Amino acid sequence: MPSLLKVGLAAILAAILLFSTCSISRAQPESKLAELINQYSDLQRAGKYSDAIPVVEQILAIQESQLDANHPSVATWLSNLGELYRNQGRYPDAELLHRRALAIREKTLGRDHLDVAQSLNNLAMLYQSQGRYSDAEPLYHRSSAIYEKAFGRNHPNFATSLNNLASLYHSQGRYADAERLHRRALAVREKTLGRDHLSVAQSLNNLGLLYTNQGRYADAEPLYKRALAIFEKALGRVHPEVAISLNNLAMLYLTQGRYADAEPLYNRALAIREKALGRDHPDVAQSLNNLALLYLTQVRLADAEPLLQRSSAVFEKALGPNHPDVATSLNNLGFLYRDQGRYADAEPLLQRSLAIREGARSRSSRFRSIAE
Repeated sequence: MPSLLKVGLAAILAAILLFSTCSISRAQPESKLAELINQYSDLQRAGKYSDAIPVVEQILAIQESQLDANHPSVATWLSNLGELYRNQGRYPDAELLHRRALAIREKTLGRDHLDVAQSLNNLAMLYQSQGRYSDAEPLYHRSSAIYEKAFGRNHPNFATSLNNLASLYHSQGRYADAERLHRRALAVREKTLGRDHLSVAQSLNNLGLLYTNQGRYADAEPLYKRALAIFEKALGRVHPEVAISLNNLAMLYLTQGRYADAEPLYNRALAIREKALGRDHPDVAQSLNNLALLYLTQVRLADAEPLLQRSSAVFEKALGPNHPDVATSLNNLGFLYRDQGRYADAEPLLQRSLAIREGARSRSSRFRSIAE
């Protein structure tokens, strides 16, 4: 995913997934490993995360059989597989892999190496996804300290670490702390990269999301619009990153009850994603869900139903049957059926959604939009 990565509360994090070019012994032809790595990259771009897992498991098995158990390349593929598991909601499996990758990197590269900072960041993201904020925070702090030591306080990489810590504070409702760090990251990026850089647009977007969640809509809208303009200028009008900005601006309008303004933005985001990513990509499912949310809010149940049915099917195919986004889509479809009086159809969907989300943080809204 990433491109800009998606996490809860619409904060875009910058987890660095390394694609290694590994030394290969005679027993394993280089062409086979290269083929698997290319296959993994193609599946990642297509959003076929379930299909990518066995490919990465093969790559990791080759690496472990050909290299020392503590080789940095082994850590790289442990990290990549851990991220796939995290995106699938397989949190215990992901934690084991990220912890092992971190241990290897600390042992072989030293505690202050940039790859160690990457592992700390990925493990923190995992804990944040689970709502384990007290576990995530010290990891983000340590990762940030490594980047600060390596690059100084006015470097884009340090700004990324500030962005990630700000996203955690956002998730915790520590809005003043989050705003301070997002503003600092924005200032560093504007100074070092220029006002029209894509990373600047990312910071604008994240600050807009923070203001949206605080109900500061008048503050959020110009930030979203400026981010959208940067993305369109740099990437063109039909790039997937443009779709992210369109989606977030539409979410703002939906929250304000500006339905006529939101609908064309949601439709445009959906069209971009279908064309650029394919009809079965999870980002397409996200757009389907969010457009359905707009229709549900307007009590346009007949319009919402096919979107939610398709969204659930795409999510489940791409992410597996137990992913939180599957639960969200099932939840929304279940409530739609309930509002139609179709209780026999609603009950199994709501029960399955609840089972998937058991132990997760409760949400206040009955219908939920999936965050960018």
